[in-house]
Amino acid sequence: MKVYRFLTGPDDSSFCHRVTDALNKGWDLHGSPSHSFNAAENKMYCGQAVVKTVHGKDYHPDIKLGEQ
Repeated sequence: MKVYRFLTGPDDSSFCHRVTDALNKGWDLHGSPSHSFNAAENKMYCGQAVVKTVHGKDYHPDIKLGEQ
C-alpha cells in the first residue's frame, strides 16, 4: 500500500524539522514544496507532500498516516 501525507507549517526551521523527521522515517518527497502568504498573520507557510510504501497492510480511512 502506498500512503500520502501533506505536511504544512510556518516557513521556519520547525517545518524543515518535520520534513526531515518524515524522511528519516522512510517517507519520500513527492513533488515540489509549496509556499503561501497569510496576509492576516503576515506570515509565510510551507507545504510538502511525502509518500511511503507500507507492506503487509490494507488501506482503511481510519489509519493514522503519520504512524506508518
